[in-house]
Amino acid sequence: MIYNSMSETESEKVVSISSRGQATIPKEFREELGITTPGRVKFIRTKEGDIVVRPINSVTDLRGVLEGKTDKQGRSATERLRKERTADKASEEELHQRFAGDDQANP
Repeated sequence: MIYNSMSETESEKVVSISSRGQATIPKEFREELGITTPGRVKFIRTKEGDIVVRPINSVTDLRGVLEGKTDKQGRSATERLRKERTADKASEEELHQRFAGDDQANP
């Protein structure tokens, strides 16, 4: 006897995975989820171990995707961003000081 563990509201599709790890989301699922092409989705593992695909519609949908992740030096994304902002600010200040005299010389 074969048991079907899927409910009446669930459906499934089989898709191929390319050698680069790419899969095509079936059109009916893209339409149902509002996934545009080209577009981005996120994969979420639930507490039950299921993988859920969700569309990314705004930047806030990306919140938390880098949580707990670090680069090769062990820095978090926040630490790297702060360092980059500090470097950018120092660079801006250096340029401002270097060329501030030019503004006064050429009214």
